[in-house]
Amino acid sequence: MGGPGGLSGRVTDSLYGAGWAGVKRLPEPAANALGRRIADTAWQRRGRGVIQLERNLARVVPGASPERLRELSHAGMRSYLRYWMESFRLPAWSPSRVRDSVEVADLHHLTDGIASGRGVIIALPHLANWDLAGAWVTTRLGLPFTTVAERLRPESLYDRFVSYRESLGMEVLAHEGAQAFGTLARRLRAGGLVCLVADRDLSASGVEVKFFGEEARMPAGPAMLALQTDSLLMPVTLWYEEDSAMRGRVHPPLLPPPTGNRREKARVMAQDMADAFAGGIAAHPQDWHMLQRLWSADLEPRSHSGADTEEAP
Repeated sequence: MGGPGGLSGRVTDSLYGAGWAGVKRLPEPAANALGRRIADTAWQRRGRGVIQLERNLARVVPGASPERLRELSHAGMRSYLRYWMESFRLPAWSPSRVRDSVEVADLHHLTDGIASGRGVIIALPHLANWDLAGAWVTTRLGLPFTTVAERLRPESLYDRFVSYRESLGMEVLAHEGAQAFGTLARRLRAGGLVCLVADRDLSASGVEVKFFGEEARMPAGPAMLALQTDSLLMPVTLWYEEDSAMRGRVHPPLLPPPTGNRREKARVMAQDMADAFAGGIAAHPQDWHMLQRLWSADLEPRSHSGADTEEAP
C-alpha cells in the first residue's frame, strides 16, 4: 500500500469503502459467487501472497505434493474471500443471524472464566472469521471485549476498520506498545475480556517458539498480560464447515509454569499457545489465512527491510 497521503492509499481506501457499501447490499448468493470469482482470479494469478501461502502450507502439511498444495491454496483463497464477503456484510446481519452463524465447543472454559471474576484473554490464529466470532461473543453471550488493531495505511483505512469493529461491539485499541498494554491490563484487572489475534509477531518483543517443527516468533503479549494480571489465557481455534455455521473450540486455560522469571514463563505459555494453534491449523489448513512470511527462516534474509507490509486483517 502507498503512504497515507498518496494516490495508492486513496485508491485502496476507496476500494474497501466500496466493498463495505456495495457487497452488503448484494443478495447473499451473489456476494458468495463474487467472493469465489475474486478468489479464483487471485489464485490463478499466483501473486506473492498465494505463493507465500503455499510455502506456509508446506510446513503445515509436510510431504504434500505440489498438486495437493495448489489444491489447499485454492481452497485457502476461497476461505479468505469468504472471510471478506462475510465481514463486508456483517454489519447488516440481524442479531439472530449472528447468533445462528457460529457454533462453539467447550464454551464453558470461557463462561466459567468470566464467572470467576478473573480477566480472560482469548488468543486466536488467523483462522476462518475472527470478526464474526467477536460479533457472536458480543451478541450471543452479551460480553463486551477489548482488542488491538495494527495501524494500517492509509490512516483513513485504519479508521474504517476501527469503526467497523466498534459497530460490532468491540473496544479497539491501536497497537502502540506500552499504552495499549496498560489499557488491556486495566480491563483484565476489572474482570474483563480481551481478544487478540496472536499467531504473527508484529513487534520487536516476540518470543521464539517451535511451530510445525520450525522456529517462528509469536507475540509475547498474551502470556505477559496473563502473568501480570493473574488472568486466564485461552486459545480459540475456528474453522468453516461448507455451507453451514462456522465452528470454534475454546481450549482449556494455559497454566503458567511453577518456576522461572516472567519472561521465561511467558515463553513456555507462548509455546503452549502455538501448540494449540498448530492443532487447529493442521485440522483445517485451508482456513488459515496466512499470506505473509511467518517462520524465522523466511524472515531472516529481509528482517529489517520492511518489505513484508501488514495487510488488512
